[in-house]
Amino acid sequence: MAAKCAENEGALPFVSVLMAIRNEANYIRRSLGSVLAQDYPDHRMEVLVVDAMSTDGTHSIVSQMAAQQTRFQVRILDNPRGIVSSGLNIGVRRGRGDVFIRVDGHCEIPPDYVRSCVKLLESTGAANVGGRQRPVGESFVARAIALATSFPFGIGNARFRYSSEQGYVDTVYLGAYPRAAFERIGGFDERLVRHQDYEFNLRLRQSGGKIFYSPTLEVRYYSRANLQDLVRQYFDYGFWKGQVTKQNRQAFALRHAAPVVFVLVVLVGALLSLLVPWVRVPYLGLWLLYLGAGLLAAAFLAARGGWQYMPLLPLVFAAIHLSWGLGFWWGVIRPGVSTGSDTHRQLA
Repeated sequence: MAAKCAENEGALPFVSVLMAIRNEANYIRRSLGSVLAQDYPDHRMEVLVVDAMSTDGTHSIVSQMAAQQTRFQVRILDNPRGIVSSGLNIGVRRGRGDVFIRVDGHCEIPPDYVRSCVKLLESTGAANVGGRQRPVGESFVARAIALATSFPFGIGNARFRYSSEQGYVDTVYLGAYPRAAFERIGGFDERLVRHQDYEFNLRLRQSGGKIFYSPTLEVRYYSRANLQDLVRQYFDYGFWKGQVTKQNRQAFALRHAAPVVFVLVVLVGALLSLLVPWVRVPYLGLWLLYLGAGLLAAAFLAARGGWQYMPLLPLVFAAIHLSWGLGFWWGVIRPGVSTGSDTHRQLA
């Protein structure tokens, strides 16, 4: 039996876990620690930590953890460009894996995560598999943000945020890819500071690949600690969605329309209200309708997660919707990435 198990483990694909990080000193012990606790065979996995020139001691923490563990080879690579897309591409170029699995420095994966990703890739034939993002918070505000970002009213209907049903989707959280996916379509677009994963998955689907979501791959994700950081985060998300949409219209799905239309109506309505008096009443009605929907959603979440979060949840919803929508329109208006050469995605 032991010989048979060893033979089966030897047949498992070699996995490169990619961690493109920057300034994650508060979380990297937990995130990297969860990677080093995987139940995957020692000799069939490596960990590549691609550090974007961190200034908060992250590099030292990773070095200490790498030196103290004996199971997996941990390599620390530099990412001078300082963005996630270039960090991931460095990892793919330097990695030895038959399979590449992305893990962020702001999350924790369960001990069987790598093994489960490999099994799903083999059983589904997908070009990418991923699971459910489960937001958690370490403060009162962070826990309210975690509640809001796990509910469709707060974050839209991306299935990796809330769904308990597995199936083929347009994108997933993190991702596990066979090497062949990168050989076929190249790497992540290094013109993109954010949204590089969605753009990559879009090209993957356009090339005939499928993306599979399974809620059994549940990952703990640490939410932003305050509203200011949340607004900055979602403004950036919206901005890069706008930039990528200019590059490829198929990057814009129906679920993205709500905050985009809402912000447009808010801005146009505010201007018209100054110029046309009769517009003020329906404009006020729009805000009352939005407030009512936010209060209903907040009550539903508070009943599930704690009534103490009820007063804060409508503010969190508004912060997400307005910052994402404003970011999108700014991304559309502002010059940026353009179509044409694919040199920013080449791995060679």
